[in-house]
Amino acid sequence: MTSAGRFAPSPSGELHVGNLRTAILAWLFARSTGRKFLLRVEDLDRARAGAETEQLRDLAAIGVTWDGGVVRQTARGPLYEEAIARLEQSGLTYECFCTRREIQEAASAPHAPQGAYPGTCRNLGRAELEFKRSIRPSALRLRAGVAEFTVQDVLHGEFTGVVDDFVLRRNDGVTAYNLAVVVDDAEQGIDQVVRGDDLLPSTPRQAYLASLLNMPIPEYAHVPLVVNHDGARLAKRDGAVTLRDLAKAGIPVEEVRSRLLASVALPGGSLEQALAAFDPRRLPREPWVWTFKAASTP
Repeated sequence: MTSAGRFAPSPSGELHVGNLRTAILAWLFARSTGRKFLLRVEDLDRARAGAETEQLRDLAAIGVTWDGGVVRQTARGPLYEEAIARLEQSGLTYECFCTRREIQEAASAPHAPQGAYPGTCRNLGRAELEFKRSIRPSALRLRAGVAEFTVQDVLHGEFTGVVDDFVLRRNDGVTAYNLAVVVDDAEQGIDQVVRGDDLLPSTPRQAYLASLLNMPIPEYAHVPLVVNHDGARLAKRDGAVTLRDLAKAGIPVEEVRSRLLASVALPGGSLEQALAAFDPRRLPREPWVWTFKAASTP
């Protein structure tokens, strides 16, 4: 199978400049290493009507191209269920009936690593299990055999993070992100994952799950985010941050692309021109502050 990189947006709305910057970097990483570049729509949750069309339009406008058709997670349910069945057969899953509030309260216990599920439902007896089933539907959790796992990242080096009994299938029957992304990457031949560094803490969970499923662990590169003046992750509430709104303010897509490329020390123009100068070792390690300036009127 041919190796590949990817960009995998959730169709919750238009992409903002932070999303587009990450897409450009993922494209540059893949193309500079001779990989295919794939596009996957992660639409298991938070899908808004028309958002996928908007996102594909904006990616094409900024110059990001992809190989083959667009893959959608909602069409891949059998693959996820097959992976879950393998884990169940190995005794690596259990039902969980905890509410979000119960998890938050239990997670504050001294023995629970920060942000980790404390294992409340891990060893329920048969009677208690049947009783809880009569009250509410269950989620399905991984029965993890480690408390942490280490991954290698192109930009961050060695990173060790918490691995807990994370959710594989939610109590509404929807496959959880951490399982879907592992199965998708392996099935699509994606061996390079470039994404925002806000996702770095969840990566050890995904890599550990891949190892349990005998799936290859990709090469990771978690790139800095685009932030607002307060240092918070950029969001649509920060004003004109989408191509549509920036165009209305007088900033064409060519200028947006030039700004994004300049933020990673690459020449403006086309992505093909930027590719010739791309060197991951020169990428900044700090977040980039988005400064919006509308075009002046004559």
